[in-house]
Amino acid sequence: MTWVFVRDLEFQSAQAQLGRNVITVTAQVRHEECFNPLPRIARPATCPRPGLDTPSDFLDRLTGLIAPTLSGNRLLLLRADHVVVYDSQDSLLGHQISIAAGVPSRASLEGHSYFVAAQQIPPGQDPLHASYVVLAQPQTFAASAAAGELASRLLEAGGAALVVAMLLVLLISQSLTRPLTQLASAAEDIAAGNYSRRVSIKGQDEIGMLGSAFNRMGEAVERARKVQRDFLANVSHELKTPLTSLIGFSQALVDGSLLNENERTRAATIVHEESERVLRMAQELLDLARVEAGSISLHITAVDLGGQLQQELEIVRPRARARELSLNLNVPDDIPPVAADQERLHQILDNLLDNAVKYAPVGSTINAAARMSGGSVETVVSNPAGVHRPDPDRMFDRFYRADPSRSAAAGGVGLGLSISRELAAAMKGRLWADFDDSGNLRMHLMLPAARDARVEPDSAAAAVA
Repeated sequence: MTWVFVRDLEFQSAQAQLGRNVITVTAQVRHEECFNPLPRIARPATCPRPGLDTPSDFLDRLTGLIAPTLSGNRLLLLRADHVVVYDSQDSLLGHQISIAAGVPSRASLEGHSYFVAAQQIPPGQDPLHASYVVLAQPQTFAASAAAGELASRLLEAGGAALVVAMLLVLLISQSLTRPLTQLASAAEDIAAGNYSRRVSIKGQDEIGMLGSAFNRMGEAVERARKVQRDFLANVSHELKTPLTSLIGFSQALVDGSLLNENERTRAATIVHEESERVLRMAQELLDLARVEAGSISLHITAVDLGGQLQQELEIVRPRARARELSLNLNVPDDIPPVAADQERLHQILDNLLDNAVKYAPVGSTINAAARMSGGSVETVVSNPAGVHRPDPDRMFDRFYRADPSRSAAAGGVGLGLSISRELAAAMKGRLWADFDDSGNLRMHLMLPAARDARVEPDSAAAAVA
């Protein structure tokens, strides 16, 4: 499009210039006419006496004086009937061409395109009896000039564009490489153990989104590493006490430092209890690892939630009676069965009720209820919180205790709720905690309702994936 535009402008300029040049050439032709009666036009010195000028003499004067000044243009003289009587290139003599005087136009001469401009002169003033002076320029001259001009302009524009492009490339490359370099450096720091490293890349573009995602990843990694460190520290702390007891009392049994049968019996009892405690902790850790790894299998069936809750209350009732606790159960008759693994559901409910019996104030009441919630069944176990009010957001953290001074032997190692939450999620349910308006701690277990009372074939032997 640029080429066509520049070419058209060059063509218009060539036609206008040709229209001006033909006036000058016409004056030169008139000057060479020996029969010109106009007194203001001086006759050439080579003119013979009037009446003796011949066509060859006139042609010689035109060729010798005018033709060298044409600068590549073509000079034609036409009679009144448009027959060519003179051609500076001698190839159109005797041919008839149609050209309008006074208006620059285009014409085809010998199969080539020309710009032409014509001026009319009085006929009979020269031996050729010419009536028109025609100046023609090959269209290829104007096209070549346009191409040369366009090439120079394109070179100039290309040079300027190249400089601008290099500056833009430099700026864009810096804007891209700087954040990427920062991301690479931050990634190396995190790989080296500096989990608090963050990047300051912001924005709504892809690089900004990448920076935000990297910071979120760093926070998640730092949080996971902290959980891992806390987990190892807690496991070490929880194992230290029973192992110390095991080593001490077993050594006493071995070296015979216990003098009587009562002391030996007491030592053996402590060794047995601490061994069971370590075994229980190992089993809980193994269960938690298996649930989180998705390697535990679930046998999903339709479980009667009301009957299961009644059974769980009977299990904890002796312990509740020892602490003077009251147990209440409220399950509507129309509560449908839940889709759950019965053994794992027993593990969850036993853990919830066991915690309530352990931590509820002496003489208080523990309530267990069930209700429909959309297409699921919600079980709620509530009890007064007591002096040490737990944090409902942290209760499911590993080894969490509301009362840090409470021993593991009395209150467990703090893995039960973590395991219960993972088991609930594996059964497509949810477990969470909150407080009601009276300050009672409520544990909520949400499980999907079973479609019917039979085992569901599609999930009868479902595995956690």
